[in-house]
Amino acid sequence: MRHPVGGGERDSGHVRNCMGHGVPDTSPWPAAAGRLSLVDLSRSTEELQMGSGQTVAVFGAYGHTGRFVVTELRDRGFVPLLLGRDAGKLQALAASHPGLEYRVASVDDPASLDQALKDAAAVINCAGPFASTVAPVIEAALRTGVPYVDVAAEIEANLDTFTHFTARAQTAGVAVVPAMAFFGGLGDLLVTTAMGDWMAADEAHIAYGLSSWHPTAGTLASGTVSRERRDGQRVRYTGGRLEYYVDECDLPTLEWDFPAPIGRRTVLGEFTMADVVTVPSHLSIPEVRTYMTTDAAKDLAAPDTPAPTAVDERGRSAQTFTVDVIVRSGDTQRRVVASGQDIYAISAPLAVEAVHRILGSQTRTSGVASAGKIFDAPDFLRALSAHISLEPRHESRAPQFS
Repeated sequence: MRHPVGGGERDSGHVRNCMGHGVPDTSPWPAAAGRLSLVDLSRSTEELQMGSGQTVAVFGAYGHTGRFVVTELRDRGFVPLLLGRDAGKLQALAASHPGLEYRVASVDDPASLDQALKDAAAVINCAGPFASTVAPVIEAALRTGVPYVDVAAEIEANLDTFTHFTARAQTAGVAVVPAMAFFGGLGDLLVTTAMGDWMAADEAHIAYGLSSWHPTAGTLASGTVSRERRDGQRVRYTGGRLEYYVDECDLPTLEWDFPAPIGRRTVLGEFTMADVVTVPSHLSIPEVRTYMTTDAAKDLAAPDTPAPTAVDERGRSAQTFTVDVIVRSGDTQRRVVASGQDIYAISAPLAVEAVHRILGSQTRTSGVASAGKIFDAPDFLRALSAHISLEPRHESRAPQFS
C-alpha cells in the first residue's frame, strides 16, 4: 500500500513489536474511577461556575470539529462566539444555538480578526487547513492579548507555531497551545503521564487503534496541503530531530497487541502524526514513533470513503479508538492506554478543557507549549473521564525489540 494521505500526518523509523499488559507500578495515579469525595464535588461545581459568562471565540465554528467545540463550550458554561468567513454558514449555526453571537472574519483581513476577538476571553482555532489559518489567528491573539488554542493535526503547521511564535508569545505572556486535539494533544498527555517521574526515556511509541476513519473535508484538505509542503517526502522523529526523507517502498506493517477488546491488529509502522512535534517539544525522548491500524489507513486513503455520520444525540460517529502508549527507558517500559468514541468529537473536550485551565490559571508555563508541558497531564486526563476511558499506568520489563 502506498503512503496514505490525510490530515493527521504520518511516517516513522524502525518498527517495534510490542508486548501485552505489564503489571501496575507503585507510582501515584488518579484516584480510583467512580469515587468522588466532597472535595471533588465542590471542585466540580466551582469549575463549572468558572466558565459561566466567559466568552470564547471559535474560529471555524461551523466546521465539523468546530460544531463539537461550540456544543462543548455551552455544556461547560462558556458563551461561544461564532467566527468564520462564511456569513451564511455562521448565521445558520447561530440559528441552531439561539442567543449566540457571530462575527465574520477572514485570515486575509487582520482588522476583521482583531474585531472578532474583541471582548473574547480566549480563542479556539478549528479552521483548517491550519497552514493557512494558524499564523493569522495567533497574530490576532497576540495583538489582543487573548489565549490561543487550536486543533491542528498538521505537523508543519504545529512546527511553524513553535518556530515563529515561542519568543513572542512568551514576551507577551499569552498562552498558545497548538494541536490540542486527538492527534498531538491526547498523545502528548498520555506520553507525559506514562513518563511519570522519568526525566528522559529512550523511546516513545504511540499506536492508534481506530475501528475506521471516515475523514472530514477539512482532514482531506489539510492532508493535501501537507503533501504539497513535503514535496513527496516522508517525515519521522529519530535521533532527537525531525527528519524528512524519500522512500519509494510501501509503508512497513507489524502486529500490535492492543489491550482487550481490540486485541492484536495490523498497523502501519511509519504513519507519523503530530505527536512527533508535541512530545519532543518538552520531553527528552530521541525516538518518537506513531502507528495506525491498517484498516483505518485504508479508509483514509480510499477516494470513496464517506464523511462521518452521526449515530447518537451528541453527533458522534460510530468510530471507536484506542490509543496505546509505551515509553521505554533501558530495560523498563511504562504503558498508558486511552479509549473512546469519535476522534473528531473527542477534540472538543480536549480543547475546551485546555481553555478552562488557561483561564483558571491552572497552567505550568506561558507562551507556546504543548498540552503535556503547560498542564498537569494526569489531572487533565482525569478531567476527561466522561469522554475517555483510561487504564492505569503499567510498568514492566521492556520486550526484546526487533
